[in-house]
Amino acid sequence: MDIDKKKIFKVLDPNRIWIPILLGLGIVFYLFYSDPNITADNLHLIFDAKLSSVLVAFLVLLARDAGYAYRIRVLSDHELNWSKSIVIIILWEFSSAVTPSVVGGTAVAVFIFMAEGINVGKSLAYVMLTAIMDNLFFVIAAPLVMLFTHGLIFPEVSAMDIQYGSSLQFFFFLSYALIAVYTLIMSYALFVRPRAFKWFLLKMTSLKYLKKWKEKANQYGDEIILASSGLKGKATSYWVKISAATVFIWSARYLMLNSLVEAYHTLTISEHMVVFSRQVIMWIVMLISPTPGSSGTAEYFFNQFFYEYLGDYTFVSSIFWRLMSYYPYLILGAIFLPRWVRSKFFKKDKKATS
Repeated sequence: MDIDKKKIFKVLDPNRIWIPILLGLGIVFYLFYSDPNITADNLHLIFDAKLSSVLVAFLVLLARDAGYAYRIRVLSDHELNWSKSIVIIILWEFSSAVTPSVVGGTAVAVFIFMAEGINVGKSLAYVMLTAIMDNLFFVIAAPLVMLFTHGLIFPEVSAMDIQYGSSLQFFFFLSYALIAVYTLIMSYALFVRPRAFKWFLLKMTSLKYLKKWKEKANQYGDEIILASSGLKGKATSYWVKISAATVFIWSARYLMLNSLVEAYHTLTISEHMVVFSRQVIMWIVMLISPTPGSSGTAEYFFNQFFYEYLGDYTFVSSIFWRLMSYYPYLILGAIFLPRWVRSKFFKKDKKATS
């Protein structure tokens, strides 16, 4: 697989990567200024947060990113060192932040791995395996949290419009079904019968109305076969470490918000479980968001899911939440990405021509 450097750099042009960033910020600021309940008094509530809980949230966030870097190292059989793994995470999170959740940053992630010296098959395998493991976490965690919370996982419909309550559940089950089916198909293709999956794709695109996608289907089938071969022969400890890292990463992501809620409202153990569980449901719904980084969608659902615990502190808590989980990666990505592209490709080209 050849990399068209000029085409890649055009996509990652520092003069263009600000467009999705500004779009996401614009959506948030529009919601901010159009909300009549947002006043100077409400914004001042941010200073009522317990500093200890905010610090815990920050430490949990660092632990989550460390978990991401550790998983990258395990995926690559320690072929990538800590510094490279951290850069990959920053760029991957940035690409996810500037693309709609339904698209994600997986295509960019493959390119990043390849640029760091990982061959095509392994790069595809690492990204596909990461997507499968993350989705598998949702598929398994969602029914478990619904069982443990005894129906408290969705916000009280009485506190909002009945139609909204039913729509929320509809979007959840729709998202869950799509994720479950996708995970099942990709797991079968990657781990069981990659060649059979390619055959199926070619047969499907042989139909009259799907022929225009046959070339892409053939390419995607080849990629699946390459990725599958890159995962053959892995030891049991490899899979155990990746699974444990995935659980740790997502648990830390959710516990960060638990800490932020605790900063304004003391939670009981059962309430902590409900807050944690609702995040699983909220993230599944957000996965079909059409906006970059789920901007607007995330803030809206945050209010619906956690208002009963936070009350007047809901808005300032959502600011904290996005400041710690979304906006840092926009800033870090905008700083690291142009320099990374130039250092990986264009400096090499200059040396080759000198």
